[in-house]
Amino acid sequence: MYRSHIAVFCALVGIFLGPVVQSAPFSNDPAEVSNFYELFNNPDAHLSLINGPDTIHFIEEHGYPAERHYVTTEDGYIISLFRIPYSHNLQNQEEKRPIAFIQHGLFASSDFWPSLGPDDGLPFLLSDAGYDVWLGNARGNRYSKNHTSRLTSHPDFWRFSWHEIGYFDIAAAIDYTLSTENGQDQEGIHYIGHSQGTTVMFVLLSSRPEYNDKIKTAHMLAPVAFMDHMDDVMVNTLSPYLGFTNIYSTLFCSQEFLPHNDFVLALMYSVCRPESIVYRFCSNSNETNTDSGRTNSTASSLTYGVMPAGVSTDQILHYMQEHQSGHFRQFDFGTKKNKKTYGTDAPEDYPTELITTEMHLWYSDNDEMSAVEDVLRVAKTLPNKVMHHMEDPLWDHMDFALNWEVRQYINDPIIAILNEYEGK
Repeated sequence: MYRSHIAVFCALVGIFLGPVVQSAPFSNDPAEVSNFYELFNNPDAHLSLINGPDTIHFIEEHGYPAERHYVTTEDGYIISLFRIPYSHNLQNQEEKRPIAFIQHGLFASSDFWPSLGPDDGLPFLLSDAGYDVWLGNARGNRYSKNHTSRLTSHPDFWRFSWHEIGYFDIAAAIDYTLSTENGQDQEGIHYIGHSQGTTVMFVLLSSRPEYNDKIKTAHMLAPVAFMDHMDDVMVNTLSPYLGFTNIYSTLFCSQEFLPHNDFVLALMYSVCRPESIVYRFCSNSNETNTDSGRTNSTASSLTYGVMPAGVSTDQILHYMQEHQSGHFRQFDFGTKKNKKTYGTDAPEDYPTELITTEMHLWYSDNDEMSAVEDVLRVAKTLPNKVMHHMEDPLWDHMDFALNWEVRQYINDPIIAILNEYEGK
């Protein structure tokens, strides 16, 4: 799934990388060249997001109550949180309910989580287990594109990476949930994150250690911190060019990338067609999951319509830097700006040894985005961790969220851990 949405990234970056990145030659026969204008304007096949579903719709269509909350961060970004305050099946709105917070990965939004429906979707299962469920949205995605003083049309709005998402967004979201009527007098929340949703929690808990006291348990699905052994086609192709401070990263930085709109939706559909010259960038994970029947096909169809949700190019650049440097550290601006920003030639590594929260790391052998060696490397620095290795040899990055057996192997076990902590 994520690979399919990343595929267009390769195509667009290839435009300005020019001859540096090798690509298949285009045919000289006009009959074999697609008329994209005609395809995009065909009313019978037009893909449109007008009146498309949002997180409120995905929740309420199953009878659960839904709320949207706006939270302003310390640096002025206005992010959206969605909430299932109580279970309509339990009618427990008058009871004190433990808080569970779920954070999406790169290119995604809160729409991602309820797509599995009430029988398997983690938000619904948590609600029916008696939890006050919150779904986060990172700055810059379709639900969090506001600021107290900056316009999205200005590069300053997009000058952030996943460091700021962790340091500011997740911190503000945690504080907000604990300030609600139900959250008051609670010692903390339970956190569940996938992919980038794990990176931002590593950032927060190591950079602002006081937040360890506000997290009861943290569940890191496909954790991403160190990236030395990541074996992803896109990352391997582009990080040698975008993982350093140079002309390529300068041209690519601080912009909105893959926003949630009709054009990107249609482009994504075209890019991942089998005849596309960049199809190989989005084929591996999809073939493993879809062709072998491993993915919930209904959920996959829904998420194709709501992803990508929009990111800053700096988030991608930061990951590319991680892949090249072998470090888990803050954004590398180059020596001159690093000295001004950090006081050193290079940014310092995140002190993950300061993370005292009970960290549950869920990982697998077949995850190209979160290699076992890299997971074990960050695990060695964590003083209070529990390792959950997936025995299925085919379990990959998106299986942690969309596998048709995700309830049995991920969601129910997480809820059991939360219930044990809460003494249920």
